[in-house]
Formats: sequence, C-alpha cells, structure tokens
Amino acid sequence: MKLLIDIFESFRIALTAVAANKGRSVLTTLGIVIGIVAVSMTLAASNGMQQAFRKAAGSVGADVIYVSRMPWVTMNDFFTFRNRPNISIDEADQLSDAFVGTAVINPTISTNRPLRFRSEVLQDVMVIGTTEKMPVMNGKLPETGRFLMAFDVRFKKNVVILGKDVAENLFGTIDPLDKNVNVGPYRYRVIGVMEKQGGNSFGGPNPDMQVFIPISSFTKSFGGRRSTNVDVAVKATSLENISDLEYEVIGEMRRIRKLRPSEEDNFSINKLDSLMGAFNSVFGAVLGIGLLVTGISLIVGGVGVMNIMFVSVTERTREIGIRKAIGARQRSILMQFLFESALICLIGGLLGVALTMVLTMIVNASGAFTASLSPGIMIGAVVIALLVGVVAGMVPAYKGAKFAPIDALRYE
Repeated sequence: MKLLIDIFESFRIALTAVAANKGRSVLTTLGIVIGIVAVSMTLAASNGMQQAFRKAAGSVGADVIYVSRMPWVTMNDFFTFRNRPNISIDEADQLSDAFVGTAVINPTISTNRPLRFRSEVLQDVMVIGTTEKMPVMNGKLPETGRFLMAFDVRFKKNVVILGKDVAENLFGTIDPLDKNVNVGPYRYRVIGVMEKQGGNSFGGPNPDMQVFIPISSFTKSFGGRRSTNVDVAVKATSLENISDLEYEVIGEMRRIRKLRPSEEDNFSINKLDSLMGAFNSVFGAVLGIGLLVTGISLIVGGVGVMNIMFVSVTERTREIGIRKAIGARQRSILMQFLFESALICLIGGLLGVALTMVLTMIVNASGAFTASLSPGIMIGAVVIALLVGVVAGMVPAYKGAKFAPIDALRYE
C-alpha cells in the first residue's frame, strides 16, 4: 500500500515539475521526438517495402518451380551462368510431355517491341509469348474479354491480350476489344484487357505495360524457336509436393540435355522461397544499418534528457533535503526523478508517433514509395521512448536519492 502511495506521489511531483518548466521540457522532448520519428519512419518504410515485395513476389507462386538459364539471384560466377545454353521451346515441350497428368507446365518467351494503334505508338512494350495455362500459374485474369485458349496456341492465331496501362495509353476511352494493333510490324487482334495489377516497386517490368500473345505466334512473328531463351514454369499439384517435383524436374532436364552424372547442371531452378531468402538477407542488413544510423539521433536525445535531469536534480537539492528531513525515503526520491525523465520521453514518444503517422500519409499520397506504420511499430516506438527515459534518468535520480539530508539542506 505504501509503495502505491509513493508511486502516486512521485508521479504527481514529476508531472508538476514538467508543467512548471514548460520551455525546458519542450526543448528536451524535441530531441526524443526527432529520434522516435527517425526510427519509426525507418521501420515504416522497411515494412512498406517488405509488403510491396511480397505483393510483387506473390505472382511467382509458392507452388511453382521456374526452370531458367540463370538463377534469379547471382552473387558469384555470373560469367559461368551467362555462358549456359538457352532453354529452347523444344526442350520445354519435352519437359511438358514428361509431366503430362502430374504437373502443369507453361513456357514463356519475351521481347520488347513497339505497339501501334492508328497514330498512337508505345515504344518498348514487353511482348510475352505464352500459353493458355498462364492464368493457372499466376491467377491473373482479363478484366474484359478473354485470355488465350488452346486453339489460339495450336493454330498460331494473331491475337493479343493487353495490359491495363497499354490499353489506356493506346486506346484512351475507345473499347479495345476486337480492334487491331500492330505488335512490331505484325497485326494482332485484341481479345482481352488484363485487370490492373500496379507497378513494380523494385525496378522490374511493369505488369500493366505487358501484352500476351500465343507462344507459337511469337515464334512465327519474331523467330527464335531454338535460339531465344525460354522460361518454363512448373506448377505442383500441391505445396507439399514441391520438393519432390523439384528433384523430378532436375532429373528430366538433365536427361533432356543429355548431361553425364559428372557434369554440373547447365540450367537453374528458381522458387519463391529462394527469392524471399535472398531478399530477407539483403534487406535485413540494410535495415540494421538504417536503424543503427537513425538510432544515433535517439541516443543523442537520451543524452539531452540525462543532462537536463542532472540540472533538475541540482536545482532541487534543497527540496530533496526538505523531503528527506520530513521522512522521505531514497526510493521516493529515486522514483520522483525517474518518473519525471520517463514522462518527458513518453510525451516525446507519443508526439513522435503522431508526427510519423502524418509523414507516412504524406509519403503514401506522394507515391514516391509505400510506407506502412503498423500498430506494432507505434507501440514499440512508445515503449522505446519510455525505456530511454528510464535509462537517461537513472544516474541523475540515483545521485539525487543519495544526497545526505544535512548536505542537501545546506546547498545554496
């Protein structure tokens, strides 16, 4: 009961002291506000980038294996990967034949070509040759019209599905369905427009600036059945079978390429978890450095609080002597100054979080990048500010609590 009374009394005295020195409290709090904003914005930006990356990587599919000439992430031996032979459509067809009924296989091939409709021209649009199985891989469907069908691929139909931005830039308010566009020098009929997917935040191709044509029409128009590189997506029947499927795909590709047991693979198997692992390791290091740099401002703010608390203890030495003379314990004096320090930092933490919320909304509205301030970050920021206050006030509070009553009363 006495402890509760001491806590209540110490908090009341701390609140009175902060209110009595408004100017000094505001300036002291400012250092904590800056530190909390710096740390919180770093975490909010990293959280937003992680969410954007997961969204962008989500189209890859956790249950899909990609057979490519090169790995998605190359740290070393780039020239070794570069010298690998391309994966041809014939090899993709052989791989598809080997997994009939056990996995869905979709080859894709791409190039950049200008698109023209009447007088409107879009340069360097990514043209992707694929099959009717692509929606099974990424779950993306046209907003209007339809996607490719098996007979489009089989009979090399000159049909095209436009990305949302391509359709808007080329056609404006005109309905693009059944209109003819020139893909490079070749005329294709528009049969669908994909739903809006949003741009890529990590420098990759914008999915809304892509168009899709049958892979057979791609080779007919642009050549490269044997020489151009193909990426092959292999979708497992379930996520639990992904590891077994990976070994089977490696074995089939080695057989198709007639590799001897002593020879290394001259192709790469890429999966979502390897991409996420590389991203997490790199991003974790960057985030650690960012927090270290921004954390310095919070340390500086804590040093400022400690300095002001030393001043406060010195100014109130006689008050400490009087309180001790009438029976106050060291514990009461210690809690008084700890509460004052913690209260200053708590106010700074709350103001810092409020300012971070405003800055996050401004950043998101500007479209520069995405920042996400989660409840966990806000609570963590306030807790960190409170801990900084406790740590910063510990030494000054201990100094004040150790004053002998007679010496404190004599202090001028």
